[in-house]
Amino acid sequence: MTPEWLAPLMLLGLVAFLLLGYPVAFALAANGLLFALAGMGLGLFGFDQLLALPERVFGILGNGTLLAIPFFTFMGLVLERSGMAEELLDTMGQLFGAMRGGLAYAVVVVGALLAATTGVVAASVIAMGLISLPIMLRYGYDRRIATGVIAASGTLAQIIPPSLVLIVLADQLAVSVGDMYRGALLPSLLLAGAYLLFVFVLTVVRPAAVPALPPAARTLHGGALARRVLVSMLPPLALIFLVLGTILLSIATPTEGGAMGALGALLLAWAKGRLRGPVLAQALDSTARLTSFVVFILIGSTVFALVFRLLDGDLWLEHLLTGLPGGALGFLIVVSLVVFLLAFFLDFFEIAFIVVPLLAPVAHKLGIDLVWFGVLLGINMQTSFLSPPFGFSLFYLRSVAPRTVSTADIYRGVVPFLAIQVCMVGLVLAFPGLVLHAPEAVSGGVFEIPLEGLDTDDFLPPEWR
Repeated sequence: MTPEWLAPLMLLGLVAFLLLGYPVAFALAANGLLFALAGMGLGLFGFDQLLALPERVFGILGNGTLLAIPFFTFMGLVLERSGMAEELLDTMGQLFGAMRGGLAYAVVVVGALLAATTGVVAASVIAMGLISLPIMLRYGYDRRIATGVIAASGTLAQIIPPSLVLIVLADQLAVSVGDMYRGALLPSLLLAGAYLLFVFVLTVVRPAAVPALPPAARTLHGGALARRVLVSMLPPLALIFLVLGTILLSIATPTEGGAMGALGALLLAWAKGRLRGPVLAQALDSTARLTSFVVFILIGSTVFALVFRLLDGDLWLEHLLTGLPGGALGFLIVVSLVVFLLAFFLDFFEIAFIVVPLLAPVAHKLGIDLVWFGVLLGINMQTSFLSPPFGFSLFYLRSVAPRTVSTADIYRGVVPFLAIQVCMVGLVLAFPGLVLHAPEAVSGGVFEIPLEGLDTDDFLPPEWR
């Protein structure tokens, strides 16, 4: 085994560990330590170079940006149990119920609102699947349309700020979370608008598949409906401004915004009389589990990344990717396909902590704006969440769907929305100005950033250098 083959073998070794079913965090660390022994045995580096590991681990634990993850997770879990989703869906259903496709419109609008308040895909899909799907089926909606709308709207939590996905991508790409939020705002709103437009098209070409609610089901009218809409909409809109508005206006950091959001969720649950001991205990337990999961993956990926760099794996990967035909566009197409396929099998956090830091230096080398790149990756992973047969949103919906809905119904139902997602990836590639971030991304084009004097180490998160 020659030294130049160690880096590619290290990547293959990681794939082998994962295919054998080992937990990702331990697979990363064990693979890194195994190849560290091989590298030292071949005299490529000494043991003293591994002494940077403790400092990197402490750097992870002291990362203020990542502290936003438990805050936003806790906020989403508390809101899920406060009944906000149920109240919103019922109110929007009454508001749009007289129209053909009214329930579908309500699901998309509520999906966007839940995404902007909870930022958690599983919570959005499961909540809407439990509440909306039985009602849509009861009033004659086509099973495929109903499941497709719910699964697609739930995935908006991947890309609509303040998404956890965008926070982690910003951290791993070493860019501002506020810039990432601003960049993702227009594409995410366009996606929600495209979903609504598709529902409208269905009301024209297949009206029987998306009927209006019968008069007996529309119990609120006039002033009563207006008051109900006001009461239901104000709390989530206030929470969105409290969290997202303060971050976008640079009044608060993402961590501070998350803390305010968690407090706001607690107050909202208390106001509804649902802030009981079991609810709080479940939210705290789930938040602790997810946060521990993230931290352990980060520690394992730090071990892997340090050894990979000591074996010159970053240079090997850079030469491999920059040598692709088509330059920056060829790189983006290949990366999009790879990330899309990986998201079938790996959780978002695993992709973000393993793959994204390896791609960031290459993206900069090719002159690609990293905020734009992060938004593209986010939309790409959202697309994979909807893709049969392994999309996570499909599994979430299948777990709560009634027995009358088959897995094939869910798979067929998401196909049109999957096409919309692919079109959005193409639009972001073709029109980088859709990602509202910096002047060069709007006027000069995303591929025209000057590269003189750049050092790829400058664009890695501090704990990876």
